[in-house]
Amino acid sequence: MARLQLQRWSSSVLSPRARTGGRLQQHLYYNLRRQSTVSPAPQAENEPLFEEQSLNSSTHIPQSSHFKYLLPSPPVEAARESAKLAALHARLYLPSRLPLETLARSLVDASADSNPNFNNEALASLGHDLLSHYTSEHLVCTYPRLPLTVIFAAMYAYVGPKTLAAMAKEWGVEMAAVPGGEVDPGLLQFKRVLPGTDVNAEPVTGTERPNEHRKSWRKSMTSRVVYDNEYGDPVRASGESAAAESQNTQGVTAEHANATFVRAVMGAIYLHAGRPAAKRFFEQHFLSRHLNISDLFNFSQPARDLSRLCARENFEPPVAKIISETGRKSRHPVFVVGIFSGQDKLGEGAGASLLEARSRAAVAALKGWYLYSPLNVRVPSSMEEEGAAPWKPVHVDLGEVIV
Repeated sequence: MARLQLQRWSSSVLSPRARTGGRLQQHLYYNLRRQSTVSPAPQAENEPLFEEQSLNSSTHIPQSSHFKYLLPSPPVEAARESAKLAALHARLYLPSRLPLETLARSLVDASADSNPNFNNEALASLGHDLLSHYTSEHLVCTYPRLPLTVIFAAMYAYVGPKTLAAMAKEWGVEMAAVPGGEVDPGLLQFKRVLPGTDVNAEPVTGTERPNEHRKSWRKSMTSRVVYDNEYGDPVRASGESAAAESQNTQGVTAEHANATFVRAVMGAIYLHAGRPAAKRFFEQHFLSRHLNISDLFNFSQPARDLSRLCARENFEPPVAKIISETGRKSRHPVFVVGIFSGQDKLGEGAGASLLEARSRAAVAALKGWYLYSPLNVRVPSSMEEEGAAPWKPVHVDLGEVIV
């Protein structure tokens, strides 16, 4: 009788979630006891021990499941149970050396989990450097005469944040509404900015440029190479880390989170599978995207630039000549003008007027010069491959004409 009263008292103080598990275990035990051939006396002796173990196990399960709600990001062991994560790993054809746990970490932005051991900040930093290195050497070696402004634009087109965000969407990466430990590890987790927030309202200040406060000073293209990032945009100084931390606490945009994820995947492949796998991934997912370099040019005075270019290269001065024309006195005339340097035709263009045709011919001549590409292109990173041929210096031109 005393034992029954103790059980009644213990069941009254337990939570309903724990009591349900205890009754279920007790019901299962009673069913087993009916099917057992053991004498009733030993069963009565073992009954309190079994009930105590069932109560302990039932109270432990809710604590472990409730513990996930306290975590800022999913636990590491949850990566093996995510179907979305396994599907993403197979869809991108990632190396088998890259574990699912690392791929799950690359989906956790620093705004969701500030712990550097569980977010993708370190992986994204490594991937950012790799993408910039591979892209810059490809552009400089493939098009050695490109102006710096076009190189900056091409870098942004290949590995810029908008391009990386579009790639993440093409890969089928889904975003979680709110980060947390109970979220599927296969979802991109980040803290969103508040609706209506203007992320570009304040200009970037605190850069490494000297005399930044002097607004009247001209920022040359050479200074952008030295002080700015790979896109030619100003960057914050190394000591301005407080602004980046405040941005993470306030939240980030979906574009920023997707771009960081793609960079983190690149860094994770390099760490787990090595340099050849990382470069192969870069060629398959980045260089395979078609980019028309000729559309990135924007000449304000092409005739003047062509004249300066010919003078720098010791060519004969360019001369515009009419090649053909039709309908001069009609409403829609067409003139075809060619630019010649001596006996060599540099470019040709057509237009509704002689000035328009000459301008287009000068643009065609400038693009023909700047878009020169050698036949057998080799990049410096190819020397890291096994059995690589001896390195031959790559031709790099002086660049654009400085007027």
